[in-house]
Amino acid sequence: MSDYSIYRKVVTQLMNGEEQLPSLPMITLDIRRALADPNVTVVRLKQVISKDPALSALLMKHASSIMFRSSTPPRTLEDVIRLLGLQEVDRITLVHSLKSLFTLHSAAHKQLFIGVWERLTRQAAISAVLARPLGLPSPDHALLASLLCDVGELAMLSAFKDASQVPGPDVYARLCREYGKSLSVIVLQKWAVDQGYIDIVRSARQWEADSGGRFGLIDLVNLGLYHALRAEGRVAQLPPIDQLVAYRKLAPPLDALDASGGLALASAQQDAIQRMASLLR
Repeated sequence: MSDYSIYRKVVTQLMNGEEQLPSLPMITLDIRRALADPNVTVVRLKQVISKDPALSALLMKHASSIMFRSSTPPRTLEDVIRLLGLQEVDRITLVHSLKSLFTLHSAAHKQLFIGVWERLTRQAAISAVLARPLGLPSPDHALLASLLCDVGELAMLSAFKDASQVPGPDVYARLCREYGKSLSVIVLQKWAVDQGYIDIVRSARQWEADSGGRFGLIDLVNLGLYHALRAEGRVAQLPPIDQLVAYRKLAPPLDALDASGGLALASAQQDAIQRMASLLR
């Protein structure tokens, strides 16, 4: 067998359930269970969330960010929950879980993880920052949808148990292209994530596929993915932006382009995108 065939076999075993896929942490399951209770109170939810100081700090950071800035800044975790709302708390909890979910067995694992996480946070930040200017009211909804598109690439790292098994960056990128989307769907189904997110994963990077109707979440996510790839210098691998269904749904002046052929709106929001990405790293 070639080296690549050996790696493919390992990933296939993971997808077929022969290896353990990552599970959501118990605290995340407790929070999501509480959120699913129609009678849950803010006080009860605060009691559950406060068991995870890192998540509590992240929620406070998000609630204090420019996107949620209010006349009365939140001072307590209860204030934060009321300001963000239950759906936003659920989404931010999942984001927090993603970063803390994967065991990094070696420096080689960590190097691959950091590369993927930086790309995921960049594409998620672009989608989140562009959400409101493009007519979608929930930045965190866009942020989570964009992050979840490539969760399979992170889950794939769990297939390689020690440093000697970890593929090099080029082989790992090839595995991600071949198996990333399918593995993302499998992981999200295991986590019982809303079907809408799974549908977005299936439609991600289908630049010219007809998403139907008005500009929606999948269109926003694809614009975020497209501009994240541009930021990596992978312009040659991408179609011109006017071939994207998502772009053709934009009305003037939102469809204005910058000198490099990307959305002028994305260029103008670079500082906000950087700030949002830093919240996730």
